[in-house]
Amino acid sequence: MHVVEYEAKVLGIDPEAMAERITSTGGVFLGERLMRRYVYDPVPPRKGRWVRLRDSGGAVTLCVKTISSDAIDGTQETETTVGSFEDTHALLGLMGLTHRSYQENRRSSWSLDGVRLEIDTWPRIPPYLEIEGDDEAQVRHTAERLGIPESELTSENTQKIYARHGIDLDTIAELRF
Repeated sequence: MHVVEYEAKVLGIDPEAMAERITSTGGVFLGERLMRRYVYDPVPPRKGRWVRLRDSGGAVTLCVKTISSDAIDGTQETETTVGSFEDTHALLGLMGLTHRSYQENRRSSWSLDGVRLEIDTWPRIPPYLEIEGDDEAQVRHTAERLGIPESELTSENTQKIYARHGIDLDTIAELRF
């Protein structure tokens, strides 16, 4: 399915304090999991676009992400569910795609009035909150409900967040805990 993602991040959070804040505003805890992914360049390579194979602990998805801007609605995603992380990785290799990186993160998932809240922990950078809704207004409203000033929201992708910490994600072939 091809969709525009409406999401914003709040960087450098305290995960326990944020979880408490989400709970106190009526958020429902959905679970924690380790997520793993392979990232590939499309053929031909295109700036701001990549292929992602992700095992989220409950489903395995194959996706093409395209970043057009750092705005809340600046990411487009075309995604489908696949059967096996390992088999799909092998199939992509047979099709000529070589992964440029393997990445892991830990995710704590919440729901607040239909908005998806993810507390993400990645190796080597501080944790952050991701707010994903059905439209920009829903994302901004949820941030406001959580007491997060609009000035603290960013829609930068993970690569740019790593760059804020002086880390070039393109130079890291394996990002593990």
